Amino acid sequence: MPRHLLYLIVFIEGFCSLGAEVIALRRLVPHVGSSIVVTAPTIGFFLLALALGYGSGARVSERFTAVVARNFVVSALLVGLGLARVTVDGMFAHLQPAGVAYLLFIGGVLCPVAWLLGQTVPVLTNLMKHMRTGEASGYALYWSTLGSFLGSVSLALLVMQWLGVSAAVLVCASLLAVGSLLLGGVGWRPWAAALAAGLGALGINLFPPSQVADTAYADYTVEAVNLPDHTDPRAFFVNNSLASLVDDSEPPRYARYVQHLRRILLEDLALRDKAVLVLGAGGFTLSHREPSNRYTYVDIDPKIRGIAEARFLKAPIRGEFIVDDARRYVRATAERYDAVVVDVFSSHTSIPGHLVTREFWQDARRVLAPEGVLLANLILDGKLETPYARNLLATIESVFGRCGVDVLHRGKPLSNVIVSCHASSRPADVTPYSDERNGADVDLARSR
Repeated sequence: MPRHLLYLIVFIEGFCSLGAEVIALRRLVPHVGSSIVVTAPTIGFFLLALALGYGSGARVSERFTAVVARNFVVSALLVGLGLARVTVDGMFAHLQPAGVAYLLFIGGVLCPVAWLLGQTVPVLTNLMKHMRTGEASGYALYWSTLGSFLGSVSLALLVMQWLGVSAAVLVCASLLAVGSLLLGGVGWRPWAAALAAGLGALGINLFPPSQVADTAYADYTVEAVNLPDHTDPRAFFVNNSLASLVDDSEPPRYARYVQHLRRILLEDLALRDKAVLVLGAGGFTLSHREPSNRYTYVDIDPKIRGIAEARFLKAPIRGEFIVDDARRYVRATAERYDAVVVDVFSSHTSIPGHLVTREFWQDARRVLAPEGVLLANLILDGKLETPYARNLLATIESVFGRCGVDVLHRGKPLSNVIVSCHASSRPADVTPYSDERNGADVDLARSR
């Protein structure tokens, strides 16, 4: 086999193996989020399957090109069908709890792909008889790793950004099908297998047209909902989670937590002609038909604005839109705001890990004007009893001092919790009152 063809095959293997991992991590976001407890095991299982593939490939002693051709066409089917949005959504919709669906997805789709493609380099180096063993394996690993680098970068930063996740799935499936043809030789069977894999991937990823807009960061859906006393209500879903509501009533009605935030800003704080920073765009409803203040939205996904304007608000957003990571923006900006609204979720209950730390809240406080206020929308248990609720609230108050906490749905297992903190307040030591040492009267007098 020509050397350049061998290098092309291992390049495709590297490109598609790491590409499949990147796509799998993205597909998991709407269902289990993107926290370290999801990404770390996923990467770990992928690497374990890849290692087992290396071992299996080392034991192959004959029919080298036929084995790799078969692995490529099977991988094309697994990638094209198994990484399709409808397949992943179906797994998590019908298998509960979510951990069961996760294990099926990892064990039935991602790991088999890694195992099959991991066999490529050890198998094909048997054909490099004109080279030293070290030279042959070194060059093979070079082209495989180069493919992995370009696959992860191009799929995440180019294909997913411009064309969506389904297009990235088709790219990987198509490359694997082409690779199987390059190795499979003449005959109708290799062509039939490659064509079946390609058409299957094309059909499940593009037809019928989906109402879900998938970008590199999230799945977006706008659906009509049935709400009493509302006029044409519609919901904006981000990663299968309700992010916002709006209707065509006069005045429009919004999700309860958005109406609560608007009441705090416009009635309780009576903000007029003030600068309001909103971290996490959602449906852009906080400033909808609200001309009193100047709004700046920051969101990492550049496509969310167009989707919200065309399908949800059905009108241009009010305010400025900045494409950036929320933490990076509050760390770098020189602007100061009279109010900062934090509403950052990658799924229904999952806030990206770097947006819950003390360092993030310190940066968010830094962009507040001296008399500014921070409002954070959190989704926590209604009783605020879980370790996550206790520790997240304690983290915020370690930066701001005592904050107001409004639980909007006390009777539900999960609730929108609005935390309000003032830039003028500071953390302070506390002394509990007891029968032995009760300083309540003195403290009350000092507080007047």
